[in-house]
Amino acid sequence: MYKFLLTASLLILPVFGLTHEGQTKVYTPVIENTTSQSLYQEMDLQGKVNKKAFDMAVAGYEKIPERKRDVLTLIDFSKPSNEKRLFVFDMKNKKLLFSSVVAHGRNSGGLMATQFSNQNGSHKSSLGFYLTQNTYQGKNGYSLVLEGLEKGLNDNARRRAIVMHGANYANPSVVKNGGRLGRSFGCPALPHQLNRPIIDAIKGGSVLYIYASSNDYLAKSSILKKENKG
Repeated sequence: MYKFLLTASLLILPVFGLTHEGQTKVYTPVIENTTSQSLYQEMDLQGKVNKKAFDMAVAGYEKIPERKRDVLTLIDFSKPSNEKRLFVFDMKNKKLLFSSVVAHGRNSGGLMATQFSNQNGSHKSSLGFYLTQNTYQGKNGYSLVLEGLEKGLNDNARRRAIVMHGANYANPSVVKNGGRLGRSFGCPALPHQLNRPIIDAIKGGSVLYIYASSNDYLAKSSILKKENKG
């Protein structure tokens, strides 16, 4: 499998929390800034992709040994649903393959996704890292199973039936009428015309990262955080 040379300088993003004894801990996600910076420039992502979200996605991608494909998908929920916020990257050939709008869970918010949950029945999106699995033909058509990798954050994805699929409410034409996309029960739903091409590009063991500007996520992420006691 293609490997990146990680001779990276580090971008440190501390997040503070308290233990049950009242002791302060600093949760420090370590981002390989040189690696992601090089990729960001080579893929010409300036003005298209949130650099902070990309840094975190690349850092996690490198830390997931189970990945089987050199493809990374970023869903950036710091952007509104009427903007392109799903990006698929070919990490081996250093190319942006797709960019698309994508719907979030109905209870995560309206135009913006601001609330997230791992609970069954919440109808909210879940942040964090996933591995793509198999495809199937279901009630929403051609769909992709997602395996949540972060305990307490998205590891209920299979039990919640959180999958990638196409939906009429995720088509860009919906924005013209309501100012935003429709919403799902927690699934990242795509426009029908891009659903199959994107699923075929990322299925079978690639990394998908759902990002939002969330200190709670950073404090709990087993993949991004490096925990230090202070």
